[in-house]
Amino acid sequence: MPKYSKVFRRFLISYLVILIIPSIGGYMSYSTSISVTQSISIENSVTQLQKSQELLERRMAEVEGLTRQLAINQELNVLMSEQGRDTNVFGIWRAMRNVLTFGQTNDFLQDYYIYLANYDLVLTAGSSYRPDHYYEIYHYADLSLEEWKQEILDRTHRSEIKPLSAFVSKGTQSSVITYMQSLPLDSFNNSSPAVVVVNIDEKIIASMLSGLTGRDGGWVHISDADGNTLVLQGQDDAYVEKLAADPFFDADQVSQFYKDDLVITTRSATNGWVYQAGIPRSVLMENANKIKHMTWMITAGALFLGLLAGLVLAYRNSMPINRLLAVMKEQFGKEGSPERNEFDFLSGNIADMITKNKLLETELTRQLPVVRDAFLKRLIAGEFESREEIVSAAEQADIALGEGSGYAVILQIKGYSGMDSVEILNELNAARLLLKQTFAELAGPFPMTDIGSDKIVILFFSSTEDTPAGHAAGMERLMDQGVQQVFGEYRISVQGGIGEYFSSVTEVSASFEQARQALEYAVYTNHKGIMRHQEVQIENTTYYYPLETEQRLISTIRAGELAEAVRIIDATFAQNLGPRELSMEMKHQLIGEMKGTFLKLLDQKIFMESALGESVKRQIIDIGTSEPLASIQAEFLELTGELCGYITGKKKDAHTQIIKQIYQYTAEMYADTELTLYRVAEHVERPEKYISQLFKEVTGVNYSDHLIKVRMDEAAVLLRESRYTVDEIAARVGYNSSHSFRRAFKRLTGISPSTYRQSHSD
Repeated sequence: MPKYSKVFRRFLISYLVILIIPSIGGYMSYSTSISVTQSISIENSVTQLQKSQELLERRMAEVEGLTRQLAINQELNVLMSEQGRDTNVFGIWRAMRNVLTFGQTNDFLQDYYIYLANYDLVLTAGSSYRPDHYYEIYHYADLSLEEWKQEILDRTHRSEIKPLSAFVSKGTQSSVITYMQSLPLDSFNNSSPAVVVVNIDEKIIASMLSGLTGRDGGWVHISDADGNTLVLQGQDDAYVEKLAADPFFDADQVSQFYKDDLVITTRSATNGWVYQAGIPRSVLMENANKIKHMTWMITAGALFLGLLAGLVLAYRNSMPINRLLAVMKEQFGKEGSPERNEFDFLSGNIADMITKNKLLETELTRQLPVVRDAFLKRLIAGEFESREEIVSAAEQADIALGEGSGYAVILQIKGYSGMDSVEILNELNAARLLLKQTFAELAGPFPMTDIGSDKIVILFFSSTEDTPAGHAAGMERLMDQGVQQVFGEYRISVQGGIGEYFSSVTEVSASFEQARQALEYAVYTNHKGIMRHQEVQIENTTYYYPLETEQRLISTIRAGELAEAVRIIDATFAQNLGPRELSMEMKHQLIGEMKGTFLKLLDQKIFMESALGESVKRQIIDIGTSEPLASIQAEFLELTGELCGYITGKKKDAHTQIIKQIYQYTAEMYADTELTLYRVAEHVERPEKYISQLFKEVTGVNYSDHLIKVRMDEAAVLLRESRYTVDEIAARVGYNSSHSFRRAFKRLTGISPSTYRQSHSD
């Protein structure tokens, strides 16, 4: 046993207690299960007999309904009313064809006939007979021809039932009950124009009661209101007579035990028929005995398996704690006093870790303004390489970027230029704070940061409801209102500059640069309030290509962001082609600067290792300065496309290699139950979130779905080609639970593992 056996023993005792408690409860419930099972069996038998009774009465009602249909049948009424005329052969043929096909939907109506007194003719579904000819083929064993005519054909019947009688049909003997009805229904004398006779085979009735008679020794007895037997299956007349004559048998009780049988009795409220069913006690208690035997077997097996599982789980669950204790002791030293148990040792150190974590969280919260300020300074300086990097950094700094479009504004507190004493700096700090607070109260928490002791930068990001024009108008009103309020309440004079509208967060630095130019021009002209960049009279003698634009262009191409690089080049040429009229010397210097930028790019290691570098270098050198700027712009855009395409291809190759590593590692380790995306990320030495996004982007599926498919593919092979059980296969493909494996297999393939194996074995 491991060194820390106390932990193991405590786990084991807990599992044993958990095992014993339900065992005691199971034994107590078992003691009542036998009586409950017996009660349920009796109740089910009663219900079954009642349902059979309802079905039989429904069928008999259909038989009676047939006679009512015949009573109103026009063709039959014509035949019954004909007297002293030639035989209506066509009418009889139509009656046999139409009237005598009513019984096709009810097996009780398989054998019935109509006797027409005026024709002395018996009509059946197939043909017509004279009574004596019909009697030769179909007759009761205990009635002569004359007796049959007197009791059946020549008498008036009103829904009468002839008890169970022996009947011969085409030489085959059976037992039938007979339903008789005179037509028309209001016949009251001793004779009637027609009689409908339905012979119902006892076997057809018994088939409805097969659920009761099908049990070993089960029997069913149905009698009419006068005690005449209608159906008797599974027992003889002597037993039924003895049962009825026994004074200890209560005929009005629904269920009671008589000798070794449970006798169930119900009486029909419709016709007074009495239904009795007998079920042997051994059959009735069959389920209870099975429960008894299975309970003992399952209990013994469960106790054994539970004890074995308790040992395994106690060992398995104590091992991580023992490992944790070992790690804790390595980090924090020995447990201390012997009285201090493992729980106290762990809880004390974990509580200390939680406390330190909270302190770290508090410190991070305290440092959040610094993180935000650093993000904003990097954003306006154009230090980010891609939009994705900006979005991620904004989430880290908890800054909402809105739609990623808007304006950059610089505000400068007037009257402090060139002053840098301690008192002035303190006063400027207070003024900047008041300025930020005022705009925050007016417009909410817009991103703001300081640049210098007397300036702040505000980024106004638009929302989904704003149009560029509406956002600009609202922003200008807000700026004017804020400047007036600060002056009115605190006597702080403010000048400001607003940059051009940026449509992407990658253009914030350009808008900031324009805002700075507008502010410088406002200070130069002593303009009051806020000046927009469009109002600035830019000198047209020099070209526009600031250092931060060059740095952003280099970093963007290195990242392979073609769209952003194209936007920077287009914006640069727009600045030099639009508001500026460059001299030939300035034009040459601009083209030289941009060619230098691309040559700097080629000095990067990634381009130096490629054959593309030399060809691009020749293209750069061949760009002439005498061409129109629009043509030169197109050449730079073509070079940008080549370089970004090369970077994108290299990224795809690197991504493909990583995906290949992931595929290979998964194929080797799929059987490991602890294989996770974190383990995969460790193997390929990349962050987990990066691997998750990369795998989804390249393959189109999540890694978890890919892992399930790999495991299920291997499971399918094992199901087809091996004799392992489903539980063994589940363990071999990395599942701790066979239930989870079955559910995953069915979700992926649509069928269970057992069905899949059977379909391929066939």
